[in-house]
Amino acid sequence: MAGVKDGHRLRDRAVLLIGSIGPLGHLPASGTITVAVIGIPLFWLMHTWVHWLYVIVTLVFIGLAIWIHDVGDSLLGEKDSRKLVWDELAGFLIAVAFVPFTWHLAIAAFLIERVIDIVKVPPARWIERSWPGGWGVVGDDVAAGLYTCAILHVTIHFRPDVVGLTT
Repeated sequence: MAGVKDGHRLRDRAVLLIGSIGPLGHLPASGTITVAVIGIPLFWLMHTWVHWLYVIVTLVFIGLAIWIHDVGDSLLGEKDSRKLVWDELAGFLIAVAFVPFTWHLAIAAFLIERVIDIVKVPPARWIERSWPGGWGVVGDDVAAGLYTCAILHVTIHFRPDVVGLTT
């Protein structure tokens, strides 16, 4: 980064540090580990929030994730760098929206969302490839989160016992 002002270098380092959530983005399977270590505790913390607050915080988080991935990927010279993990958390926050917390649901949400994200259920791959910068990077995770959220809500409605809820 020769020739770049110190203020810009500091901002760039901060974006990369925050975008990777410290060391998490540098671990193997960084997205999966981040959802397990940060996403599930966030689910537990946020599951009792009133819906409007959950929506606002999630939308702000998604907006920040788009910006972080846009700037961070540009700095790293990559598209959807594995070092930046906010997209994974954005998808998981959507996956567990308005879902009661049980360990069965947390594990189910984690597994379902990760599989759907990795497989790239349509239109996720199209979103990732067609939408520019951070929009595409975060958009495919949002799609995985929406699919997971729908699956969880249908399961809760029709088979609550499967996810640790009593009827």
